[in-house]
Amino acid sequence: QVQLVESGGGLVQAGGSLRLSCVGSGRTFSGYVMGWFRQAPGKEREFVAGINWNGRDTYYADSAKGRFSISRNNGKNTVYLQMNSLSPDDTAVYYCAASGDGLIATREGRYNYWGQGTQVTVSS
Repeated sequence: QVQLVESGGGLVQAGGSLRLSCVGSGRTFSGYVMGWFRQAPGKEREFVAGINWNGRDTYYADSAKGRFSISRNNGKNTVYLQMNSLSPDDTAVYYCAASGDGLIATREGRYNYWGQGTQVTVSS
């Protein structure tokens, strides 16, 4: 079992940057595909980015390509989401999630464990 705790959210002006972190418990963290999702008010939760177990493969939603970067440090049981050029449309609660499937997935049903989320608010 993996417990996930996100941090790094906050209030930022449009055009600014934030780096989210997600720390996982357990010695098997490196065995999981990790993903970032977000949920804006009144909207369904959506996939943002994913990374495979060793960090060599990544995948991004179209909305994140060119602006966001996902990475991981298995020695620290941590996955990161660097977010640049933020816009008000990026305002949401951001969640990290762990999947034991072995492949990066965009569907939230493929992820077994979830963090509690961290709020990101981008002002115009």
